Amino acid sequence: MGMDGQKRIALSAHDAAKPTLAAWAFANERALTAHRLTATGNTGRLLLAQTNLKADCLRSGALGGDMELGAMIAEGRIDLLILFTDPLTPKPHDLDPAPLVRVAAISQTVIALNEATADFILRSELMARPYPRPHAPPALPAVTQRIDARKGLA
Repeated sequence: MGMDGQKRIALSAHDAAKPTLAAWAFANERALTAHRLTATGNTGRLLLAQTNLKADCLRSGALGGDMELGAMIAEGRIDLLILFTDPLTPKPHDLDPAPLVRVAAISQTVIALNEATADFILRSELMARPYPRPHAPPALPAVTQRIDARKGLA
């Protein structure tokens, strides 16, 4: 499953990194408007309030938005995950990036965990053109096949 010229971009951030993500999105509004945006709840509301971007908002990460986002990635409905993390000030209700990073890696989803990486990706020549996404079956069928194989062992 390839990516077309309009990428499906998911945006999320730890609480302490939300202002950085909002500032980054504001500075990159022109480039981001060419793509379809999805965001976890509180991050999405902040982006809608501080930029002119339009985004589909999921639930808040703490209320299942991170799981919704993970399912979208697993189903191949996200091309690029921009997930600004704050490893220095963990909070119990903050999103744990490991499951999202894992499912994104399995499904060949592009991942940016900080502003520098997001800048490089957004300015890539591949952002404006189709990309075949080599070796990328959606993660969900691959996992389902492994579960089915294990059932045969029981």
